[in-house]
Amino acid sequence: MTREQTLQTQPRFVTLEGGEGAGKSTVLAALREALQGAGADVVCTREPGGTPLAEQIRGLLLDTHHEAPSADTELLLMFAARAQHVRETIAPALERGAWVLSDRFTDASYAYQGAARGGDVAFIAELERRVVGIAPALTLLLDVPAAVGLQRARGRGAADRIESEQDEFFERVRGGYLARATAHAARFRVIDAAQPAHAVAAQAVAHLRAHMDALR
Repeated sequence: MTREQTLQTQPRFVTLEGGEGAGKSTVLAALREALQGAGADVVCTREPGGTPLAEQIRGLLLDTHHEAPSADTELLLMFAARAQHVRETIAPALERGAWVLSDRFTDASYAYQGAARGGDVAFIAELERRVVGIAPALTLLLDVPAAVGLQRARGRGAADRIESEQDEFFERVRGGYLARATAHAARFRVIDAAQPAHAVAAQAVAHLRAHMDALR
């Protein structure tokens, strides 16, 4: 099959998903430490971003000081950054045998640009097949009530463009993520991120280790 027809699942590709303030950075650090402790080569990255060009696109997407992109523009910019991210960072790392941990990936577009903004899910899936071509083998969804996550996120400082959305927007994001987790239950592991950070990180590491054991 061609890449346009199917996604290639990458066994050493692990993604973290969740709404604002879910605690992904803390969990990412714990996962990196666990992998490095097992002797693995690890690349940690994020979306939007992960390459110099993709980071510039991130700035366009999140900056509050220029015109807001339309929903279609936001979606296409996200996938432009993602395509660059895959080609320049993720694929080369996987090809050399490294593990890749990414703070968000394509599931975020289904949640934010799809569920929250009402985007065409079939079009998102087509973009995923045509310009991304790969999928993680394990996705850890840090699930937290939108109000709790927003309180955490907004306590960090000035909100970016997406963090400035209304609370209802983030409720739709959460619903979109949970729907993805149900539809792709073999790949997703849902963690209650309202727990203390150390408990969330411990559960995430346990899921990672189970995944590593299954690959042996």
